[in-house]
Amino acid sequence: MSVLDFNHRNLLKILSLFSLVRGYNIFVLIMAQYLTARYILAPQTSWSVLLIDFKFFAIVVASSLTSAAGYIINNFYDAAKDQINQPKKFILEHLISQKNQLILYLVLNMLAFVVASVISIKVVLFFLFYMLTIWVYSNTLKRLFWLSNIFSALLMILPFWAITLYFKNFEIIIFYHAAYLFFLILARDIIKDLKNFKGDWVHRYKTLPVIFDHITTKSIASLCVLFTFIPSYLIIQHPLGSIHYFFWTSIPFLSFVLIFLWRAQTEKAYLWTHNFIKFWILIGVLSIALTFR
Repeated sequence: MSVLDFNHRNLLKILSLFSLVRGYNIFVLIMAQYLTARYILAPQTSWSVLLIDFKFFAIVVASSLTSAAGYIINNFYDAAKDQINQPKKFILEHLISQKNQLILYLVLNMLAFVVASVISIKVVLFFLFYMLTIWVYSNTLKRLFWLSNIFSALLMILPFWAITLYFKNFEIIIFYHAAYLFFLILARDIIKDLKNFKGDWVHRYKTLPVIFDHITTKSIASLCVLFTFIPSYLIIQHPLGSIHYFFWTSIPFLSFVLIFLWRAQTEKAYLWTHNFIKFWILIGVLSIALTFR
């Protein structure tokens, strides 16, 4: 084997690992947790203090490790349907064997447990609960009607609950932000089910498009998007600085997404709709830095 072939194979393995643990999502999660802590949960804390806060850093690391492990186990159980829905992605991610995926899943969870144990027993219990819930979701709940989408959205915001508990900030504005993110992620997850209809139907996943039809599913996804307007309005009523512009802009942007959703008929169009919401979540994360309290 030439050096070039060896380097090419290693590069593919790195890309496979990055895709498997959803490296982009983990990066956004870390950024979101730090921005949320600095500008929303503990606005009186400077960056210089936050960046050397070891306990907070440990919570972020434990969150990232647990989430990465969660993506792996979710991918493990979804392998059969992903082979239908995303064949190219399936081939890339399975350059790492399923046996090695399981080993990596266990290693990441063990590392998260060790990191959490450095902080306190309460943090350990929180992350043990998080790990167990992710496994139950991936193994069982993901195939159940309605629970799949709701639990998926809740699991995505659970790491933010961890840092909320750490800073002990339970102002109502925190829950407005959480509600906005929950409904946006829920809508995105339902739209993803529209995109993955073929594989879900073949393997008898009880998703909304499989149980009902595409029109009903679009209606439910649209309702979730419309529900984001309520926390948007409530957040705008608070003096939070320039982040208001994000929530004002959210209304026309998400209205455009709804129009695009209702015109969508193909898997590619549903993927675009899903990515529009994913893009908006990223913009929302970056906009946290505009918060001034």
